Amino acid sequence: MTSPGYTYEAARNCKQFADFRETSLRTPGQLLSVYAQLSKLRLTMLVMLSATSGVAMSPLPTTLPILLSTALGTALCSASANTFNQIQEVPYDAQMARTRQRPLVRRAISPLHATVFGVVTGIAGPALLWTMASPVTAALGAANIGLYAGVYTWLKRKSVLNTWVGAVVGGIPPLMGWTACGGKLFPTAENPIHFFLPSFLSDGSLGSSMANNPLGAMALFVLLYSWQFPHFNSLSHLTRASYAQAGYKMLSVLSPKKNTEVSLRHTVLLLPLCSLLFPLSGLTTWWFALTSFVPNLVWTRAAFAFWRVGGEKQARLTFQHSLWYLPVILALMMLHKQGMDWDLFGKPSVKSEMSWGSEITVACSYASRRLRELRTSFWNRIHSSSNPGSTEDVGLS
Repeated sequence: MTSPGYTYEAARNCKQFADFRETSLRTPGQLLSVYAQLSKLRLTMLVMLSATSGVAMSPLPTTLPILLSTALGTALCSASANTFNQIQEVPYDAQMARTRQRPLVRRAISPLHATVFGVVTGIAGPALLWTMASPVTAALGAANIGLYAGVYTWLKRKSVLNTWVGAVVGGIPPLMGWTACGGKLFPTAENPIHFFLPSFLSDGSLGSSMANNPLGAMALFVLLYSWQFPHFNSLSHLTRASYAQAGYKMLSVLSPKKNTEVSLRHTVLLLPLCSLLFPLSGLTTWWFALTSFVPNLVWTRAAFAFWRVGGEKQARLTFQHSLWYLPVILALMMLHKQGMDWDLFGKPSVKSEMSWGSEITVACSYASRRLRELRTSFWNRIHSSSNPGSTEDVGLS
């Protein structure tokens, strides 16, 4: 267990850290490689894809520049948050096998240089979102930097509540995509909450005055928020020894049984979310309630076994299911998006005026497949490591 007084300077003198010598960045390629590591590139790409899913699922008209600027602005915000996270955790990263190669630990970049990079990306991201998307989107991006690099990073060594804060961080990017298109987060007199009933109970039409439904934003947030608990809790169970070594207050370390209960609870919550909330919000048709039932049932069964037995085999299966679950659900949401009609050749036709909506939906279908590939690569790295160490590059971390 690391003492509270363990600092960056102390880390420089530890056995593992002493093996590395300070290096200079001689080429632009080396510098870009270090920046990518500071940004946790794979994690940043996943966050960016989550934000673009909010754009893709929005029923409001948008443009390609808004989609691209939202993706880039979100990526810059994520890069800033991850950089400040690593700056604060150098002493603990130096102790764990999977994080000893991080650029600050091996002194490939100075703390001052990393801080400048974090500040520049932290300013550029919200500025781009403010200019090209909306002030609300920029505020969400800036808030996520503070939540992740400030509250979440600090809580990791203080309280198990860090996981809940991390889940909020993961749920915000789809809201950034939603607000970038002009969507509202809260009901107003002009944009109240609407419920879209099955066609045999109503005409099922999506009028222009009903498209901006705050219930859709809530559904997207809850999906990403709840998904992270079975994903991260099962993974943290597999790497709980490393968290204990670094002194992190994780539920898998302090209360393994409670860790499995929380995982099961949120997996079960995803069933009514997909079967009721998404169709009721008007984001998807009611066919989504049927097609999403199978992947939800499969994951719930694995989470139930994880709760009942609590072994590493069950935790591994729950985590593996999380790798394909989110891309599959996002793809089904796009397939059954309200207002989209797919012909026999798989080409979308738009029933209502959606501008770039169909193009974005098709693009994000590819993005969801890429999301699955990236998450699978995360698992392969963990599975191939005999001593996993920290999980900073995966899930909530």
